[in-house]
Amino acid sequence: MGAGHDHAHGAGAARASGRTRIAVALGITSAVLVAQVVGSILTGSLALLVDTVHMLTDVAGLAVALVAQVLIARPPTQRRTWGLVRVEVLAAAAQAAALLVVALVVVVEGIRRIAEPPEVPGGMLLVFGVVGLAGNAVSLVVLAGGRSDSLNLRAAFLEVLNDAIGSVAVILAGLAIWLWGFQQADLIASALVAALIVPRAVVLLRDAGRILLESTPPQLDLSEVRRHLEEQEHVVAVHDLHASTLGTGTHQLTAHVVIEEACFRDGHAPRILDALQACAAEHFPVALEHATFQLEPPGHAAHEGRTHA
Repeated sequence: MGAGHDHAHGAGAARASGRTRIAVALGITSAVLVAQVVGSILTGSLALLVDTVHMLTDVAGLAVALVAQVLIARPPTQRRTWGLVRVEVLAAAAQAAALLVVALVVVVEGIRRIAEPPEVPGGMLLVFGVVGLAGNAVSLVVLAGGRSDSLNLRAAFLEVLNDAIGSVAVILAGLAIWLWGFQQADLIASALVAALIVPRAVVLLRDAGRILLESTPPQLDLSEVRRHLEEQEHVVAVHDLHASTLGTGTHQLTAHVVIEEACFRDGHAPRILDALQACAAEHFPVALEHATFQLEPPGHAAHEGRTHA
């Protein structure tokens, strides 16, 4: 009971810390967004406009992430027995989809401007790029300590990191225009920001999709799990084995375990169940604390449908 209480307290503290980090980053990013909106209007820069739209998406993403962190903390109910642990996954998928839309808009606008690039004031562009980078740097420091705690925080950290890289591209474009009058630098910088957006969005979609499709956690080798369970004393075979991720740090395992028939007569079955639960929770790269085992006598599989093979 003590260990369970400590685990719950630690998880609760991590969630509270995550909410604080995201809230601070949201405030800073929102302030920088306002500055960049003004800069985009004054300079007419596509690179700054792209970075501004990117940052607008990130502000929305951070807001969704903050709401997700609050919802995750809600306890399970009779209708939602796992609580709302997958809200963060849905939030990450929504952010990724929005980023792909932004990248498409950048491509279309960039093609339109190739023939006649507008005159962009390099000095002013440089100033707004520095302001954006400074704000992103502070947000990165705030989020860095918690980025490994959840998919939600990781998505938020990656958003701000890409914003910071986008600000660097804006700064370089501003310098090129200011020093050498190279107006095409604005288009090049906007293309760079778009190129940064797509891989990040794809990775987020992949990770969210893996969880939503209940795929086996990538750190887990299911054949190794089966082999190790079958090595437990009195275990004859394991079938109908499934493992999936519910949300960050929350994994589940289900299996039908065939044990020697004598174990049901001599009362040994409960001890086998204890051993299997301990094995699932402690032996593998991810803790499978939500493990459900159906103990069966030999021959019981013949009564099950093909889906349980």
